[in-house]
Amino acid sequence: MTTKTNKFVTIVATIFLIGFLFYMLRELQSILVPFFLAIILSFVFEPLLVFLKSKRIPSSVAIAIVLLIIIVIANIASVFIVTSINTFSNEFPRYEAKFRDMSVSMISNLNIPKEDVDKFNESIKITNLLQQGSITAALTSLFTGFIGIFGDFILILIYIVFILTEITSIKQRISKAFSTERAKEISGIITEIFTDVRKYISRKTLINLVQGVVFAFILWLFDVDFYIIWGFLCFLSHYIPNIGSLISTILPAITALLQYDSIITPIIIVILLIIVQNIIGNVIEPKFLGDQLDLSPLLLLVSLIFWGYVWGIVGMILSVPIMSMIKIILSKFPTTKPISIMMSYGHKSVLVKEESRLTSRIKTSIKKTLK
Repeated sequence: MTTKTNKFVTIVATIFLIGFLFYMLRELQSILVPFFLAIILSFVFEPLLVFLKSKRIPSSVAIAIVLLIIIVIANIASVFIVTSINTFSNEFPRYEAKFRDMSVSMISNLNIPKEDVDKFNESIKITNLLQQGSITAALTSLFTGFIGIFGDFILILIYIVFILTEITSIKQRISKAFSTERAKEISGIITEIFTDVRKYISRKTLINLVQGVVFAFILWLFDVDFYIIWGFLCFLSHYIPNIGSLISTILPAITALLQYDSIITPIIIVILLIIVQNIIGNVIEPKFLGDQLDLSPLLLLVSLIFWGYVWGIVGMILSVPIMSMIKIILSKFPTTKPISIMMSYGHKSVLVKEESRLTSRIKTSIKKTLK
């Protein structure tokens, strides 16, 4: 009876804890979103900090230089986003007229009464579609969500200062707190976590950047309007699994469809964009990211829904980096390694990696014995 009672209490406590964590994530969104963004930026710029310190630059000055670089990049990005939104908004009337002309030409041969055609024309006005929550409104929401990030920029910078300060001093504190052998082991684990997470974030960002540039170049070749906006959208949206690739393809395709009289050119554009996505998604990403991207599709979907509901568009963008960081951290400890493997789509790469590590340790032990 006691065992059953304990199990019941454990289940209830677990459910209560999950509900409490979910509530806190929602309520503390304004604090946690900047914090996670600061963690990601700290991982990306930590090698630069190490490089500056290797040149005998004081730690405080090195951190200030890193912050200055982040501020410059953020200012350029914010100006670009605001300009893109204004340009996109100013072109609404022109595309509304094109969309209306196209719809009229398509239904002209259907013998529909003129009154019904006029009602249809009124219903497809872009302004009305925006009020009802169309794809364009979703695009605007995405960009304005990013502007909201820049609104918390001061808080992000404060977090980055503390995180970079901790990174530079954590190894020294570990060496003082533990014995030499234990400190070396803990420092090795922390270094592996930092290295793997940084590799994932930096490589994923680089891949997204390349894909965005290629998208923009293809659209520029076909003289598609807003090709820079669509390239930037491609860069942002590909942090969102599955949905990001659809968004980055559909919106340029609609623009090309409204821009060209023939449907052949938009079809060619869509085919080229899909080819680029498949090459990068199925060949380049697995090669550069390896098992760090090996997340279960179901886990990705649940993560996308969960973080999207909790933190909105920004949560959807952060969903994969967050889950990848969790998976990498769990894989570094024997007690949590099974959870990391369960999070994977296929753990062959994980086993291969562990096998190589085991082989390396055996070789090291043999060398020490021979000596």
